[in-house]
Amino acid sequence: MDLSGVTVVLPALDEAAALPAALASFPPGIDLLVVDNGSSDGTAAVAAAAGARVITEPRRGFGAACWAGVQASPLAEVIAFADADGSFDGADLTAVAGPVLRGQADLVVGSRITGGREPGAMTAFAVAANRALGLACRLLFGVPLSDLGPFRAIRRDTLLALGVRDRGQGWPLEMIGRAGRAGLRVVEVPVRYRPRAAGASKVSGSLRGSFRAAASMAGVTCRLLVERFATRARPGPGRPAAATRPRSAGR
Repeated sequence: MDLSGVTVVLPALDEAAALPAALASFPPGIDLLVVDNGSSDGTAAVAAAAGARVITEPRRGFGAACWAGVQASPLAEVIAFADADGSFDGADLTAVAGPVLRGQADLVVGSRITGGREPGAMTAFAVAANRALGLACRLLFGVPLSDLGPFRAIRRDTLLALGVRDRGQGWPLEMIGRAGRAGLRVVEVPVRYRPRAAGASKVSGSLRGSFRAAASMAGVTCRLLVERFATRARPGPGRPAAATRPRSAGR
C-alpha cells in the first residue's frame, strides 16, 4: 500500500533510549515526526540521527505534542499517532492507516486488547482500565471499542474539523467522543503490543501520572456531555424556543 500520504506523529518526553527501536519498526520511507515535549535526555538529537523530522513543543502535555505535530504537517493526507517508547510495531501502520486511505473508515484505532499483546506489555490494571474506557465510549458516544489505543489514524482535515481542544491526557478520549458525536465511521483493528523498549511510562509508571490522566479524561467526558445536552436544549433552525405555559386561573 502507498503510505506516502501518511505522517506518523510520535510525542516524546525523555524517550532517547527507546526511540531507535520505535522508529526502526516503521516501514522505510514513512514520514516520521517526533515531537520533543521538553526532554532533557537528548531525545531530539536521537530522533534526528535516526532520520525522523523533529519539532519542539515546550508546552507539556500529550495532546499539546499531538496538536503540534498536526500543525507541523500541513501536507499530510492522513495523520497517524503512535507512542515513542517502542511498544508498538510500526509494521502495523498499514493495518491502522489502510482503512482510512481506502475510504473504509474515518478514524481507525489500534486495539492492544484484541491484538498480539506480549507478556508484561500491559498490567492487569491497564487492561481493565482500557476496557472500562472502551465501554464508556460505547455507552456515552456510541463508539464500541475494546481499548482506547493511542496508535490510530485519521485524515488531517477530518481531525481539524472535530475541534479537539484537550492538550493533556484527555486528547485520545476527546477525539473518540467528538468522532462519535459527528457520526464518523470509527473502526478498531488489532495491533501488536510489547513492553516498552526502555524507560518508564509517564502515565502508568507513577501514581501521580495515573491520577492526572484519570482527571484529564474525567474532565473531557464531563465537557462533552455538557456540550451534548446543551446542543439538545438549543432550539434548531426555524424552531421557536419552548415558551412558558401560562398558569390556569385559580392554580
